[in-house]
Formats: sequence, structure tokens, C-alpha cells
Amino acid sequence: MTLNILFLTITIKKRKVSTKEAAHQEMVEKLYDQHKDRQMSMYRFM
Repeated sequence: MTLNILFLTITIKKRKVSTKEAAHQEMVEKLYDQHKDRQMSMYRFM
């Protein structure tokens, strides 16, 4: 009888975000929210 066991270690590190990346991400989220609101307002008038 053969028993094969696989040991796997996963290490997760939190990635540090630069101020430039954070500002870009905030702008993207803001534009996404504006677009979503615009779409929802179009459906309300129909």
C-alpha cells in the first residue's frame, strides 16, 4: 500500500499600495459609480 501526501504551504502578503495607485483606484470607482447612477436614472424614466 502506497500513501502519497502532498504538503503545500501558501503565504499571502498584503500588497502595499502607493498614493498614486490609490488615487487612480479612487477615481476609477468614482467614475464607475457615476456611470452606474446614470444608467439607473435612464431606467427610471422608462
